[in-house]
Amino acid sequence: MECYKHGAFITLVARDEHKLVQAKKEVEKFAINDKQVVLCISVDVAKDYSQVESVIKQAQEKLGPVDMLVNCAGTSLSGKFEEVEVDHFKKMMEVNYLGSVYPTRAVITTMKERRMGRIMFVSSQAGQIGLFGYTAYSPSKFALRGLAEALQMEMKPYNIYVTVAYPPDTDTPGFAEENKTKPLETKLISETSGVSQPEQVAKIVVKDAVQGNFTSSFGPDGYMLSALTCGMSPVTSITEGLQQIVTMGLFRTIALFYLGSFDSIVRRCMIQREQCKAADKRE
Repeated sequence: MECYKHGAFITLVARDEHKLVQAKKEVEKFAINDKQVVLCISVDVAKDYSQVESVIKQAQEKLGPVDMLVNCAGTSLSGKFEEVEVDHFKKMMEVNYLGSVYPTRAVITTMKERRMGRIMFVSSQAGQIGLFGYTAYSPSKFALRGLAEALQMEMKPYNIYVTVAYPPDTDTPGFAEENKTKPLETKLISETSGVSQPEQVAKIVVKDAVQGNFTSSFGPDGYMLSALTCGMSPVTSITEGLQQIVTMGLFRTIALFYLGSFDSIVRRCMIQREQCKAADKRE
């Protein structure tokens, strides 16, 4: 919707045809001229690269070459490491990682030929810090960062810029579904940063992608996390690099307090469970 408000032509790629049609109707409400088009193509972006390549080619034949690719296919599952089914670790990597690799691979050649393009990967704040309950989810989101850094170094000479977005918990149907099975520890830790609205996240993500910013963060916590975890990531400007250098010590100090509070939450929950078990045995 945010891109459509800027006059973009949109191709929506997802599995469920019914949901695609509904999404198409919602997006079309925000048209700014009568030439804009919303194209829908049903495919699983995480399963078969040849199918993904085919539908991307189909979309480009109808609407022209892709100017900006938004990789936001993703799923979340939380649970204690030993309680998560082994197959779920594989699923997380397929959807959250390969589901971004395949579409990117399908558009990159044309972008290089045109010497222009924007590629966005939607990671998560859980892709910057590993948290209780996210042993399957966090690694798949961390992987996007490594892909983005390597890809940006390859693509920069071709005027193609990569953006990695690290949104916090966002009020979406997926988030509501995740909350149904989220461990208490994970819920309590998540509540320390609040929940963002999709419209807010979309505005920031689209702006950063259009500007070619490598990192897209949200709010004070997001800014701090991005500065703390910048490592060898590329910077958009000298000013950004200087800000990271100046704030690193302060942010690290604040982060240690956060980590201490998270560890305290985990310990309290563990003690409560042990006390409940002991009480049950006495009864």
